[in-house]
Amino acid sequence: MKRQSYTPFIAFLGSVVCAAPVAAQGDDELNVLVVVAHPDDDAMFAATVYKITHTLAGNVDLALITDGSGGFRYAQLAEPIYGLDLTDEKVARQHLPAIRKRELMAGGAIVGVRNYFFLDEYDDAYTENIDSVLTYVWDADEVRERLGAIMMRVAYDYVFVHLPTPNFHAHHKAASILALEAALELPEEQRPVVLGSFVGDSENPQFGPTDFSEHPGYPITRVRADTPPFVFDRTQPLSEDGRLDYQIIVNWLIAEHKSQGTMQLLMNAGDIERFWFFEANDPSALAETREFFEQLATAK
Repeated sequence: MKRQSYTPFIAFLGSVVCAAPVAAQGDDELNVLVVVAHPDDDAMFAATVYKITHTLAGNVDLALITDGSGGFRYAQLAEPIYGLDLTDEKVARQHLPAIRKRELMAGGAIVGVRNYFFLDEYDDAYTENIDSVLTYVWDADEVRERLGAIMMRVAYDYVFVHLPTPNFHAHHKAASILALEAALELPEEQRPVVLGSFVGDSENPQFGPTDFSEHPGYPITRVRADTPPFVFDRTQPLSEDGRLDYQIIVNWLIAEHKSQGTMQLLMNAGDIERFWFFEANDPSALAETREFFEQLATAK
């Protein structure tokens, strides 16, 4: 197993703070960008990211859209850890952005995230209405522009987003849509393949989305009807006797998000990570994407 050390680059995309300079990436390097709405959403891809960085020697960066200040509903277990009344919205809005970024980076250190881009849009209340988020809560044009700038900075092969299923937090869906739009605005030769992810359960095919085709009203989210989701198996063995697997890595990352009390219930409920191929991608990239997931399944 290849091992790497990581000194993160942190971009606040207004002002930029660099922990270490990042060299230009070569054409032969695997580069992946994860785009999420909240600081704990990275758990959706944790096992895949770990194998990319630790076995395939790839680079993974993460763009976080919101400031994470809205995650106070189930924060009571973290109150004695941080010495703050984190279920009080006023207290949470002040302190959670910094706390949750530290938690995110602690989890990122486990799975090997290299660079962080913090866009700091407002993390308001739960809603499933994408239009309200894109029109009234976030500066959608600025987010789209900043994501495009990030994608221009490194030649990413893939961008991982959450699959924008209808009955889902609109922040997740909006982040995915803006990432898709940003990728499609790049010159064709620079566009990464955007994949929509959702956890699944190999023993229960009804767990998670089963018949997703696109989010109503957003044709950019249409997935290839002739292409089933690619799958990363979290139960792949990490030890010769098979007792250690990638679910342990997922749990390690989840445990870093101590301010988010339901993480263990939600993010490790399944044993597979699934990735849908959006129809907006270059169809010629389908074969290469299939080969990429075969590498993830077989590389030791």
